[in-house]
Amino acid sequence: MASDINYQDGPDFSRRDESPAEDEPIHSPGSPRQTEYERIGGRTGSSFLQTLIHLLKGNIGTGLLGLPLAVKNAGLVLGPLSLLAMGIVAVHCMNLLVRCAHHLSPFLSYGDAVEYGMENVSWLSRHSLWGRRVVNMFLNITQLGFCCVYFVFLSDNVKQVVETANGTTGNCHNNQTAVIVPSYDSRLYMLFFLPFIIVLVFIRNLKYLAPLSLVANISMCVSLVLIYYYCLTNIPYPINLPLAGRGVDYPLFFGTAIFAFEGIGVVLPLENKMQNPRNFTTVLYLGMGIVTTLYISLGTIGYIGFGEHIRGSITLNLPLCWLYQAVKLLYSFGIYITYALQFYVSAEILIPPAVARCGPRWALMVDLSIRVALVVLTCALAILIPELDLVISLVGSVSSSALALIIPPLLQIITFHNEDMKLWVMVKDIGISLIGFVGFVAGTYISIQEIVARNMPSHSSNRSFIFNRCHQ
Repeated sequence: MASDINYQDGPDFSRRDESPAEDEPIHSPGSPRQTEYERIGGRTGSSFLQTLIHLLKGNIGTGLLGLPLAVKNAGLVLGPLSLLAMGIVAVHCMNLLVRCAHHLSPFLSYGDAVEYGMENVSWLSRHSLWGRRVVNMFLNITQLGFCCVYFVFLSDNVKQVVETANGTTGNCHNNQTAVIVPSYDSRLYMLFFLPFIIVLVFIRNLKYLAPLSLVANISMCVSLVLIYYYCLTNIPYPINLPLAGRGVDYPLFFGTAIFAFEGIGVVLPLENKMQNPRNFTTVLYLGMGIVTTLYISLGTIGYIGFGEHIRGSITLNLPLCWLYQAVKLLYSFGIYITYALQFYVSAEILIPPAVARCGPRWALMVDLSIRVALVVLTCALAILIPELDLVISLVGSVSSSALALIIPPLLQIITFHNEDMKLWVMVKDIGISLIGFVGFVAGTYISIQEIVARNMPSHSSNRSFIFNRCHQ
């Protein structure tokens, strides 16, 4: 579930001439500057509970449903332990980002924080603008990558519901279907959804999506409860699954897992909107603790429940009865609405500069044209790679690893390097960034390798056999 916050709320310090002085000192909590900082959010800011809900929504999405397959790739013991470690590191990096932004200037975006941080280093200062551009590039790749995943998720789940409709029964205890009616290729389902998604992103103000967003969040929550219920009540005994997966599959685990921890892009906007930003650290630890618990639990019980037949989204393994077919449709509706929320982030980065270059007469036309082009781009990429698990792993490896693991520790180094950083802190930061970089390279390579392998003719001929096996 994506966060539906407005990324333009709060003071806009995205431009140099609107930012506080760079040499402005850091003030103590009781200073006038801190009071002003709290007062900017004011009574119109988000409360503790509202911020917590937004943080949960910003981290729980399709990545959660792909974690059982991720655990399979890592192993029954190594997978959950790796998720726990990754959750701890991801939360630590989120906290680093907030601390660095506070040190540099209040109310910064992620890109602005990196730009300001690079200005602290003499040999980087002349290139500081590229810091913001690189972060915005990865944000765009991440958000549009999410949108590609949503196309694949929608097509796979709706296709399964349509093809098994004639065999759907009221019996949820027998995970079989009597009649499978082959329909169109999943790529044609993506083209079917294309005009509906284009209409959705024409809604340029998120407040008009609020009622639909509320319904979507409720439907996704209900779906998750039913998925947990089925998994917990259908755990097979004895459990005979490998404790550690193959080493060559671990990069796929890394990409999917880091994709799931997708919320670093909403951390600073959420913190900037709080009525009392000093409480954000508590919100962050509480919210991410809940998220990590959900990830580990669903990833583990989902893999235990379906074993070697687990698919890219656990919804595709659910029984073919009316209750769980409805679960797939409910979650698909939630993902459909979430597309607009994820798309909004890229739209706010890419569209305003383009509109500023044209006259008022053409502003609306340029705005809508860019929206159509971006949606068509995400649809085209999804059609080229219609493999849900590999798209998730590729997007996670390419962009999420950079935003969540590589950049925040480096930002801490360049932000505090003149303030007697301890050696162990610097070593720790370099270590985290190196782990992120290794995951970036290995995850991207293995994901692309698997994409090529799965699109070979020999693999395509086995898809119907695999579909039948995973429902027996």
